[in-house]
Amino acid sequence: MSALTSAAVTPRPGAVLADLLPAGGSTARARAREIALVAGGAALTGLAAQISVPVPGSPVPVTGQTFAALLVGVGLGARRGFLSLALYALAGMAGMPWFAEGTSGFGMPSFGYVLGMLLAATVVGSLARRGGDRGALRTAGTMAAGMAVTYAIGVPYLALATGMSLSEAVAAGLVPFLVGDALKAALAMGALPAAWKLAGRRD
Repeated sequence: MSALTSAAVTPRPGAVLADLLPAGGSTARARAREIALVAGGAALTGLAAQISVPVPGSPVPVTGQTFAALLVGVGLGARRGFLSLALYALAGMAGMPWFAEGTSGFGMPSFGYVLGMLLAATVVGSLARRGGDRGALRTAGTMAAGMAVTYAIGVPYLALATGMSLSEAVAAGLVPFLVGDALKAALAMGALPAAWKLAGRRD
């Protein structure tokens, strides 16, 4: 039985999905894997951000960005998730056009959500290491916590950046996204526990 299979059948306490991938036999290979995971998480978030639908009356579009960022955090763990979203944020601030709708920089009203996702990926990654993605209800709670963190930073930033009152920012930057967030959480509730079950069936 390979090391990967053994880890998949009986994941050690504190493991996340990325820990099931083979690390290679040398320090250099292990380091290369870590770099690839972090860069891949940033790239996935940037790609998902281009799935964008404008919301009438709101400067913040519906995108796949937040969902991808949370999956990155859950799948990679807190440290890698933080590094992935930090890379995503810093590259976007430096001019990489991979924020929502192909934007970059930090002057747009939605930049607070990017900062929120950075913290949210860290939070959900920490929860995942405590088994927060192993069952449907726990996964729903993990994703809800990550979304709450994202909005806790994104909505006040939106208010400051646009001159909206906090209630106006909630109406424009939170309420229109609740149904979509519920659907994303439902998708994660099925996908993440299923990924663990699939890993456990490898032989």
